[in-house]
Amino acid sequence: MLEVRHLTKRFRGMPAVQDLNFTVRPYEVCGYLGPNGSGKSTTFKVLTGLMQPSEGQVLYEGRSILNDPVAFKKRLGFVPEEPLLYTYLSGAEYLELVGQLRQVPWARLKRRIAELLRLLSLEGDRHTPLSAYSKGMRQKVLIAAALLDEPEVVILDEPFSGLDVATSLMLKQLMASLAAAGKIVIYSSHVLEVVEKVCSRVIILHRGRILADDSVANLRALMSAPSLEAVFAQLAVDEDSAGTAARIMEAMRL
Repeated sequence: MLEVRHLTKRFRGMPAVQDLNFTVRPYEVCGYLGPNGSGKSTTFKVLTGLMQPSEGQVLYEGRSILNDPVAFKKRLGFVPEEPLLYTYLSGAEYLELVGQLRQVPWARLKRRIAELLRLLSLEGDRHTPLSAYSKGMRQKVLIAAALLDEPEVVILDEPFSGLDVATSLMLKQLMASLAAAGKIVIYSSHVLEVVEKVCSRVIILHRGRILADDSVANLRALMSAPSLEAVFAQLAVDEDSAGTAARIMEAMRL
């Protein structure tokens, strides 16, 4: 399991996240939610070893991920929010680079790349530079890269960005299938309807602190709310959304 213990990350003395404590287990899809600026991306950078915490620690199978970060990253698949790719490479070349860095045997790597590109409808563009790919196509390459080495922990940050309807439907099923296969899946999104459908549990973050950590059903019952969106609005939205929308309409008429 993946454990976060008293995690705090500060920038210039100001905490981006503060005293976070949670555990994600195999066979679980955990939603990680919060408004912009709540600390989601900071948390993911620490969880993936891209950034070290100011205080606290992240444990995988009882050991700090900082003890052997290379070994941990080999067991991790990460789809970042921004598709930062080497755009002068083709889709196939980028996946080959990722696979070689992860030391996937060459014959196995070639088979996996060919099959993933085919399943993600990228086979015809395998030799096209990533600079010519659409946002959705680049997102598919990131998904393929995250799955190349059979990860045990899968972290997805806004993975549906730019995807077409068919690929989005497939990705929802894929997250469920990964969890069913015993993977740890952590998923962040602003599309709460999707989170409600695919996540067995959600963590709601606000101003760097955890406000809630429970199943969607329990949170809805506790808050007497009809949906996860309503729960989120009660817990993590400071402003009056309806009032702000009305004032924007008035501003348009000034």
